[in-house]
Amino acid sequence: MSKKLFNLDPLRFFLAFLVLLFHIPTLCKNMDLPFYNGLPIFHRGTEAVLVFFTLSGFLIIKSLFVEKDRTGTISIKDFYIRRILRIYPVYYLVVILGFTIYHVVFPLLDVPYEPDYNIGEGLLLCIFFLPNVFHINYEPGGILDILWSIGIEEQFYLFIAPIAFLLPKKRFLSFLGIFTIVFYLIFYYSPITYFRDYYSLFFYFSFGGLVAIANYLKLDKAILFNRGGQLLLTLLFVAHFTTDLFKLLPEPAYHFVSMILFGIFVANISFNPNPLFQIKNKALNYLGNISFGIYMYHMIVVYAVLFLFMKFDYGRELPNALQIILINLTAIAGTILAAHLSFKYLEMPFLKLKEHFRNSPKKEKTGKGKNKTGKVMEDSSVS
Repeated sequence: MSKKLFNLDPLRFFLAFLVLLFHIPTLCKNMDLPFYNGLPIFHRGTEAVLVFFTLSGFLIIKSLFVEKDRTGTISIKDFYIRRILRIYPVYYLVVILGFTIYHVVFPLLDVPYEPDYNIGEGLLLCIFFLPNVFHINYEPGGILDILWSIGIEEQFYLFIAPIAFLLPKKRFLSFLGIFTIVFYLIFYYSPITYFRDYYSLFFYFSFGGLVAIANYLKLDKAILFNRGGQLLLTLLFVAHFTTDLFKLLPEPAYHFVSMILFGIFVANISFNPNPLFQIKNKALNYLGNISFGIYMYHMIVVYAVLFLFMKFDYGRELPNALQIILINLTAIAGTILAAHLSFKYLEMPFLKLKEHFRNSPKKEKTGKGKNKTGKVMEDSSVS
């Protein structure tokens, strides 16, 4: 059995936490509640999602490559069933909750909300995994807004899995390299504006997959594994989220540099046999395991916390700084609780079913009289 890649679960939690940290003050500001967002790290929710995209391509494209390497083929059916079991239960629950809250609960509670879209069209866009189109064209509200990233992820895997099935194993790296560059150029410099309009940043996924396969084939140790390079890489990654240094770049250059930095950083912290750090804390690793729920439920929880805070004037007599702390701690704790309950009672039964749709030993190629067995670590970034 292949060993679990270290540091990735804490990274998932860190990224989901940054998204939460971005949205709490944003909603507080919209509701005229005290807030604090005076540091760059409070404005890095989108960047956190971009690292999620990179991590998704890193893990899932690598899993497709390893399956082809071990079995000679890829089971498209099994791949999509695994995606359905991982994504659909929570995704569609949040879609149902989002539309119910905005169109049923808000009117009952006299919360001002005027939808600027036809509910039928909104439902269709979400049901068929086009929430990024919904997000850009309308104002569906925060609970449904955050689904844009899930839609982009599923759109990418809708076409990349069949390509991986058809592609000879020896062409994976060259295809991913060419796709990354060509799609980046199309995204920013082509008259085709659809991908840019709807934020379909597929080159983050493909570059993540490229560095993962390069590492799997042991082509990149000299670049990634020296101590000086590790330190510089880590400092640059931290600077990306704690300073505005990278924001000085023009947008196309910003995304190109970010794509490379995120991809190499993810590969380094997960594969490096002599890492600068290795996080083994059980609590952080568990929080990483439930990061999909943290991302998916956090807007619902933040709405609930702020509504109760306003409705009952809870803590309003406190100084602003204490109100901010109280709001943040309550929203964070509530989100983690919701994600934990979802993981235990909703997601786990489906995740257990995923194991029935992985490549089985009997399908794998043999070598020297033995089957090459192993469970491939496959999980998406946000999901």
